[in-house]
Amino acid sequence: MLWVSLGVKFTPIASPLTREGHRRGLFLPLSPSAARSSSTCRPCRCTKSEEETFQVLTAVKTRYNDILVVDTPKSRMLLLDSTHNVHSILQKGDEKWTGSYWDEFASLPPIVPEGPIAIYGLGGGTAAHLMLDVWPSLQLEGWEIDEILIDKAREYFELSNLERCNEVGGRLQVHIDDAFSPIQNPPKGYAGIIIDLFSDGKVLSQLQEVEIWLKLSDRLMPDGRLMVNCGGVSESSTDGKTHHQSMDDTWIQNSTIKALATAFPGQVHWKRTPESQGQNYLALTGPLPDLTSWSATVPGCLSEAVKQWRTCKPFP
Repeated sequence: MLWVSLGVKFTPIASPLTREGHRRGLFLPLSPSAARSSSTCRPCRCTKSEEETFQVLTAVKTRYNDILVVDTPKSRMLLLDSTHNVHSILQKGDEKWTGSYWDEFASLPPIVPEGPIAIYGLGGGTAAHLMLDVWPSLQLEGWEIDEILIDKAREYFELSNLERCNEVGGRLQVHIDDAFSPIQNPPKGYAGIIIDLFSDGKVLSQLQEVEIWLKLSDRLMPDGRLMVNCGGVSESSTDGKTHHQSMDDTWIQNSTIKALATAFPGQVHWKRTPESQGQNYLALTGPLPDLTSWSATVPGCLSEAVKQWRTCKPFP
């Protein structure tokens, strides 16, 4: 199996988890000129030399995925589906940050209660790596439906390192099951749930349903939050019409955020990553945190990014 054109740059967007489709993810170009606000958090860069120098480490077809692991001089990438969308990146060397939406997930722990945090859509474990690197005492629970994908993540993406308790007791517990399986609810709830679920390049269809968000919210402990990768503009959200939104209401173009805002009026906040990082919409539930205080608790490369969250205004 061959990769797509070597001249194409990749950005990871999602990971498979539920039984409602085998192809999960969103593929967008990653600009090598992307920059962060701190030199300690450099974005993932894919140079032309890297694009032309790569090695396929494994290619296997499973019940849920076409799995391809590609190695380049600076990173290792997990590509899934016949579309070869990038679902995980493992940086080589000392640099951990990806310059993609995964970095945003590492900002969640300071604004949720103490307790386990779930990742629905674990993939190769990029978000888990970043979160445990910044917050080593975290108790993470990653959910992934494809057992073979997890085996490959252990073999090629150092996932097994996260499954062992570190010196301060933090670790990742891996669950191989459907995201919506009732057995995965912890007795006291999750402090936070990161949701990164796609099918055929689009956000999983269930996540445009208000009822599913209410059910997912029931899995949280008091003051817990959901942080969601909502993908890009949804065609269905515009009803085939041209809408001219201001910067404050462009979130209406995303049907996943619209469902969230309906489920939790006044309690949903959004942001959109820059074009260089894929222009993904992200959503956060709960009261809007004090952005200045939140900014002071996260790594320097995320301090300006967390200040960009804004509350969804009521819509007709």
